[in-house]
Amino acid sequence: MRFESEVIVHAVKESAGSYEGREFSSCTFHCEVDLKENGSGRSIGRVTRPFKLGDAKEFDKWAHLGNSLPLKAKAVFEMAAAKEDSAKLTLVEIRPLDKVKQAA
Repeated sequence: MRFESEVIVHAVKESAGSYEGREFSSCTFHCEVDLKENGSGRSIGRVTRPFKLGDAKEFDKWAHLGNSLPLKAKAVFEMAAAKEDSAKLTLVEIRPLDKVKQAA
């Protein structure tokens, strides 16, 4: 199931290179999420969670926004069942909110 959500992006990180002869390339978006309570105690506040999307070239689309972080963005996520009573959340698209408003 896909759904759209407004998120706050705090950081964007590219990773590229090779390790033991294997090439790698990715881009990670650190988005704000609520801190969940668990069995060991209560919690309040928000933290960031990393979501990978695309390869290191994705970073180039965001590099000029560095001084604007944190910023609001429109994100598209895909949610799929994982193990019992849990779901895997995958980022499939993200755009700065300002660009979304200008295009509309």
